[in-house]
Amino acid sequence: MQIFLYDTTLRDGTQREGLSLSAEDKLKIAYLLDELGVHYIEGGWPGSNPKDAEFFQRIRETPLRQAKVAAFGSTRHAGGSCEHDANIRALVDAQTPVVTLVGKSSVLHVERVLETTLDENLAMIADSVAYFKAMGKEVVYDAEHFFDGYKLDPAYTLRTLEAAAGAGADVLVLCDTNGGSLPNEVAEIVRAVRQFLIADCRLQIAEPGNLQSAICNLQLGIHTHNDGALAVANAMAAVQEGATQVQGTINGYGERCGNMDLIPLIANLQLKLGHQCVSAAQLARLSELAHVVAAVANLNPDTHAPYVGRSAFAHKGGIHVAAIAKVEHSYQHIDPALVGNQKRVVVSELSGRGNVKMRADELGLDVYGNERAVLQQIKERESKGFQFEAAEGSFEMLVRRSAEDYQPPFELLDFTVTVEKRGDREITSLATVKVRVGDDLMHTAAEGDGPVHALDAAIRKALLPHYPELAEVRLVDYKVRIIDEHRGTAATPRVLIESARGDERWSTIGASPNIIEASYQALWDSLELPLLRAQQVVTQ
Repeated sequence: MQIFLYDTTLRDGTQREGLSLSAEDKLKIAYLLDELGVHYIEGGWPGSNPKDAEFFQRIRETPLRQAKVAAFGSTRHAGGSCEHDANIRALVDAQTPVVTLVGKSSVLHVERVLETTLDENLAMIADSVAYFKAMGKEVVYDAEHFFDGYKLDPAYTLRTLEAAAGAGADVLVLCDTNGGSLPNEVAEIVRAVRQFLIADCRLQIAEPGNLQSAICNLQLGIHTHNDGALAVANAMAAVQEGATQVQGTINGYGERCGNMDLIPLIANLQLKLGHQCVSAAQLARLSELAHVVAAVANLNPDTHAPYVGRSAFAHKGGIHVAAIAKVEHSYQHIDPALVGNQKRVVVSELSGRGNVKMRADELGLDVYGNERAVLQQIKERESKGFQFEAAEGSFEMLVRRSAEDYQPPFELLDFTVTVEKRGDREITSLATVKVRVGDDLMHTAAEGDGPVHALDAAIRKALLPHYPELAEVRLVDYKVRIIDEHRGTAATPRVLIESARGDERWSTIGASPNIIEASYQALWDSLELPLLRAQQVVTQ
C-alpha cells in the first residue's frame, strides 16, 4: 500500500526548544525532503512571522520536483466569516496547492479554550474547508486533540470529522496532540473512525450525495507526538488500521518531547511491513538526510538514533562480534546499507579478539596474530581511564605498535611545562621537550596560550625540520572529562584530541591523574599516526 509522507519539520519541528530556522534554512531542508520523496511539505503558518512569508514566496520561484507545499492555519474564528478572517486571508496569500486547516475535536477545547458552542465549532470547520475547496485547493484537515477528545465524547469528535468530510476535505488527520495515547488505543479509535465514515453514507443529512462522494475519495491521516515515547508505534498502529497519510518531522524535532520521527517510520513501514513510501534509492539516503538536516538546524545528530545513528549498527560485545564475523545478520535486524548506514566494530574492555581483528581489517591493517596482546593493552588502559571506542586513532596506534617491524618515527623522551602568574601580568605557559628522531636528539621550548598549547608548539618545533608535512596537521578539538568525580581535584581526567589534515580526521586519547600527562599521551598519538599512515602509503 502506498503511504503518503507529510513533513512538518519546517513548522511543527521548529517549535522544539532551542531550534530556529532561517528562511534559507527552510528552503534547504525543503529541497532535501523533495529529493527524499516526501509527498507533502508543510512550510509554516503564513502571516505568523516574516520568515514564513519569505519561504512561501521563494519556494514559488524555484518549485519542487514532486512534493506539494502546504500552508498551515486554523479554521475561521468563532462568529466571523472566512472572507474577513486574517488567518484565512494569509493562507490564501501563500498561494500553495495544499492548505492544512487545524480545528478543534475535543469538547473540552471547544467550550473552555475557544469558548464557543459545539455547533459553532462545526460551522467553523465546514465553512473553512468549503472556502478553500471552492478555490480548487487540496485540503488536509487536522483534527486537533482527536484521541483525547474521542475518549471524552466520541460522538462529538466524529461529528467534527463529518463536518470536514461533508465540506469536501481530502484528508482527515487524527491528531494525538498531547502525545499520551497508547498504540492499542490508537488502533481501536482509528478502526472505529473508518467504520463510522463507511457507514456515514447512510446517515440522514442535508446533502447525503455530496458527503457520500467525499467519503469515497477520503484519506485518513495520523499525526502523533512523542510524549509517551510511542509516536512511531502509534503512527504504525494507525497505518495498520487504514491510515494512508502520516505526518511527522525529520529526527523527531518538535515541541516538548518531539513529533513523530519520520526516519524510523519510513524504514519500519517499508522494510518491515512492506508498504511503499519512497524508492529504494531514496531509502538509502535516510542516514545522509538525518545528518544534513541536523547540521542545518545546528543540532548534534543523535548517534544512537535507530537506523541512521552512527551507533545504530555498532558492535562492541565480544560474543556479538564473533557472531557477525560468521553471519553478519546474526546481530543486525537489517542490512545497514538499505538506509545508507554501515556496520561498525567497536573495541573496548568488553571486546574479544574478533573485535580487534575486524576493526583492524576495516582500517586496512594486519594484526599479525597479535590480537590477544593488543586486546590485553586495551583492557589494561581502559581500567586506567582510557576509552578506545571514542579514540579510534589511538586504537590504530596500538595495532601499528604491535607489529614486529614497527619503527617509531620519533620518541618523546621527556617534557617540562611551567605555568606562571606574576603580579598583574597575564598567566604565561612555557613547555620544554626532549625529542629523538633517529640519531638526532633535540631540546626545544615554546610558549603557548595554555600549557597544552605550549606543549604542542614545543613538540612541533622539534619535529617540523624532520617532518614538514606535520605543518598540515591541526588540532580541531580538545575535550576533557573527569572519570571519577567523587575524588574532586584528585580525580583522573580523560583527554580526547581530534586532529585533521585536509578532510582526514582522527581522534586520540590520554588518561592520567595529571592532565598535562594525559594531554601529552593524546598529542603523541595524534602526531605519530599521520606519519605512519604516510609511510604505509609510500611502501605500497
